[in-house]
This record gives sequence, structure tokens and C-alpha cells, in this order.
Amino acid sequence: MGFIISLLLGVLEEGLVYAIMALGVYITYKILDFPDLSVDGTFPLGGAITAVLITSGMPPFLTLFIAALLGAVAGILTGLIHVKLKVRDLLSGIIMMTALYSLNLRIAGKANVAIFSKETIFDNAFLDKITPEGWKDYTTLIILLFIAVIMKLILDLYLKTKSGYLLRAVGDNDTLVTSLAKDKGFVKIVGLAIANAFVALAGCIYTQKSGFFDISFGTGTIVIGLASVIIGTNVFKRATLFKVTTAVIAGSIIYKLCVALAIAAGMVASDLKLITAVLFLVILVVSNERKRRVKAND
Repeated sequence: MGFIISLLLGVLEEGLVYAIMALGVYITYKILDFPDLSVDGTFPLGGAITAVLITSGMPPFLTLFIAALLGAVAGILTGLIHVKLKVRDLLSGIIMMTALYSLNLRIAGKANVAIFSKETIFDNAFLDKITPEGWKDYTTLIILLFIAVIMKLILDLYLKTKSGYLLRAVGDNDTLVTSLAKDKGFVKIVGLAIANAFVALAGCIYTQKSGFFDISFGTGTIVIGLASVIIGTNVFKRATLFKVTTAVIAGSIIYKLCVALAIAAGMVASDLKLITAVLFLVILVVSNERKRRVKAND
């Protein structure tokens, strides 16, 4: 029983961290229709700056805002490469992802930075004072749930604003945005900034939860984000009570559960990337098959 509880706690914690990142991927993939591969660089960017700031003595809570801000800057740069320099969207993301690898190493100073001995948002003197003894095992989960819900609500509110509607319009029909005398390029840049702010924030949180930063954190991030979005939007497509953002969060948790079950079934941790690739392939095949059936019925 203890093993099951531990497994579920781990799945929920990991799922919620990556859910914040998946909300950013949802903006680029589903709303903007922009294949933003810079996510693989933005996620560790949030981790690198967090590790450096925390080891320098900055309060861990403040690193959340700084990481998100730097992520937004990275998103803006990706947007500028695409919009102003007329580089294709896919290549813009690849260029930024490549540049961020070196930048992250320069920020961190080395490939791995430990923060085990430092205070984080999950482990600090204030939490030790206010947390009842019986709740300490669930503190991390509660904090992650709180942050994930706050970010979901912020995104939901933004998408209801004029800027949010323009963002949706750019992905669906950018000609409509132009007809409204709005700069579709600027709207794309705003969307990429918000998306990468979410991703970098997730990287910041993941680093604090793990207790260290590693340059390899970003490898495969975009695949995890896409898998979470596709699972959530397909599984809960007919659940009218579920907002899409809620479905994305649930999709991230389901994805992490699948990975955890695969490892529990006997696969080793070094097979994680293989598990990720296979799961993503299965998700895509099932999703495409459903689309074909819908078209055939029509």
C-alpha cells in the first residue's frame, strides 16, 4: 500500500510540474499552430537561472518570477527571428533551442549545479513552522497543485481578453487579424513570450523540486508537452465540464502515470526517453486514427 501511495504522489508531483510546461506548449501547438522547439532550451533556462540565483542567496519565491521573465524574453527572440527575419517557424525554434544550450551552460557555469543544501519553495524554514507533522509528505504536492491551478486560471483569464482572442485568431485565420488592422506578427511574438514564460517557470519549479540543475533537463521536453496536450485534448474532448486547460493538466498526469507504470513493470530509468518516444508515437497513431474515423463518418 505504501508503494502505491508513493507511486501516486510521484506521478501527481511530476505531472503537475510538467502540466505547467504543457500549458505553454498548448499555446504554441494548439492556439498559434507554431512548432516551437525552443521549449527544449527554455525549460532548462528556467532551471539554470534558478540554480544560480538560489546558490547566490536569493529567496526561492522570487526566482519563479525571474525565470518566467527570462523565458518570455527567449520566446520574444524566437518570435523576432520568425517574424522580423522571415525564418520559418520550425527553424526559428531550432535556432533558439541551439543557442539556449550554450547560454544555459554559461549561466549555470557548469553542466550540473546542486542546490540540496539551499532553501526552496518546497523546503524552507517557514514551511517547517506552519506545516503539521502529518502533512509534510504532501507539502510538495499541495504547493504544486496551487501553482498549477493559479497558472491555469491566469491563462484562462488571458484567453478571454481582447489580446487572447487575437491570439486564437492568428492560429485559426491570420488574415482575419490583418483585416482588423492588427499586426499578426506582434500577436505571434506575444503568444510565444507567454508560452515560453510558462515553460521556463516549469523548469524553475522542477529544479527546486529536484534539488539540482542539469543541462540535460530540457531533452525531450517538447515531446512530453505535446504528448500531454494530445492526451488531454483527446481523452477529455467530449467532457463539456472540462476546460481545455484543465484537460491539458490531466493529460500531463496521465502521461506521467503511463511512464511510471512502464518503469514499475520492469523497464529501467535509462529507458525513459525510449518510453517517451514510444508513448508519443502511440498517442499520435491513435489520435490520427480517430480523426480518420470522424472524417469517414462525415
